Amino acid sequence: MQSALALPSAAPTDSLVWSLLGLVFAAAPVVAWARTARTRNGGTAVGAVLAAAGALLVAVQHGWVTGVPRADAHLLFGVTAPLVIWCGVRWERARRGPASEKWERRRSRSAGVFGAYAGLTVVGSLVAFLLAGEANVPPKEAVPALPPGLVALSEDTSCGSSSCARTVIVGSRDGLTNAEIIRRLDHPSGWTCRANGWLLDRRDLCVNVAEVNGEVRLDVSLGDLI
Repeated sequence: MQSALALPSAAPTDSLVWSLLGLVFAAAPVVAWARTARTRNGGTAVGAVLAAAGALLVAVQHGWVTGVPRADAHLLFGVTAPLVIWCGVRWERARRGPASEKWERRRSRSAGVFGAYAGLTVVGSLVAFLLAGEANVPPKEAVPALPPGLVALSEDTSCGSSSCARTVIVGSRDGLTNAEIIRRLDHPSGWTCRANGWLLDRRDLCVNVAEVNGEVRLDVSLGDLI
């Protein structure tokens, strides 16, 4: 969330802090595995999987990969990364047998770190779930892309008792009638709804197209959870 302090550098500073925290969250499993791995082949294979998953998470964090809910991505990564490391430890143990006492101490420290890591993931997911229970204005990315020839004439946001909406007035460069514009938008009538997220955010994100007061309105609404 953005800082409430009215300082010129507050928003950029918050963004930088969250970016750094996200990078640490994504890199922590790779660092932990680098201190835990016992074999070159196993260490490289598991490390590559963790690095690829971490890179994908960073891409989701920065919006470079769209269509993946950020809260869900962090939950999935926070759960699967320790599982991947556990599988790597078991695989190396099967190939090389019991580890030395020194390595066991390192593994114990890594296990403690990942216990805290898993706890942070659970707490963060709970916070995300609670925050997702309220209605808020859908992001710009939730507005469907307009077909060629259609343009957004204006955009506005509003909130009611149980939902918020982003409304776009749609026009045509080619002189289409309102009925033709609605057909081009492929939502001729009624609401088209889906869950806003995969696991944590189950609010309904709905899209509706209608002619109101001689204008074609494209409404994207996000309701509360209850």
